[in-house]
Amino acid sequence: MDLSVNLFGISFKNPVWVASGTFGYGLEALKLYDISKLGAVVTKGLSLKPRIGNEPPRIAETPCGMLNSIGLQNPGVEAFLKEIYPQIEHIDTHFIANVFGETEEEYLEVCLALESADKIVAYELNVSCPNVKKGGLAFGHDLKVLGRLVSKIKGKVKKPVLVKLSPNTGDVVLFGKVCVDNGADGLVAINTLLGMKIDVEKRTPVLSTVKGGLSGPAILPIAVRMVWELYQALGTSVPIIGVGGIYDTDSALQHMLAGASAVQVGTANFFDPLSPLKILEGIEDYLKRHQLTLKDLVGGAHSEYRPDRCPC
Repeated sequence: MDLSVNLFGISFKNPVWVASGTFGYGLEALKLYDISKLGAVVTKGLSLKPRIGNEPPRIAETPCGMLNSIGLQNPGVEAFLKEIYPQIEHIDTHFIANVFGETEEEYLEVCLALESADKIVAYELNVSCPNVKKGGLAFGHDLKVLGRLVSKIKGKVKKPVLVKLSPNTGDVVLFGKVCVDNGADGLVAINTLLGMKIDVEKRTPVLSTVKGGLSGPAILPIAVRMVWELYQALGTSVPIIGVGGIYDTDSALQHMLAGASAVQVGTANFFDPLSPLKILEGIEDYLKRHQLTLKDLVGGAHSEYRPDRCPC
């Protein structure tokens, strides 16, 4: 069965990718399986300069999920290109660079540094980062700032630009539309939800940063709902990449039936490193059993949608 999918002018082997921050740069997983079987690898976030991240503790387990406040630790784009890129250059799958910065200029400089790296086929903008010029407000929480950032990068780079939307803004559709109106080639929905955990014996927050990003199966219904809303509003005008709570075939299919053209497996990589391959096999089996194609699957649940039925 043909599981290939063409998005933003690029042909991917299949719609199962791995999410940023949960897979490193793909090197560790090579000890477990052939990652060239994946549709794409989204790298751990890359910044202009090296970052050591937050003080521990910076990970906490929660019911059906986890909180993290790693602080986007990474070696910086220059070290990535010199030390890590040569190790992934031979791997037969696409890599997408997750990019972030504290200013618009930093975002742009990281992307420009990666323009000549052929293995990197697209950029995924992490807009949940604090904008130091705007008092620390995340880029993805201000419509004007977000639109300007996307427009600025699109005007300077040749590779496709995807935007990873924050679920903490209220109306994800408004922010998705702003990205598309300013040239985004795709939307990634969603990033982590803001949460916290308290140690009741110590009576203090568990994380050193107090708050962190909640991910894992617990956020699946929220992520599916936001993918649904984006697809309902934007249709097929822009590809949506579903991420959030995906840990098995059923959860991946929910994202795709809601409107995702591809999915990213994140937190599941920690508790079941082989989950992306299992999901890929599961999708193929599902399509065979129901005599469907991938095209039939994407947004397939919307044909049953009844706008006259109130969800209240």
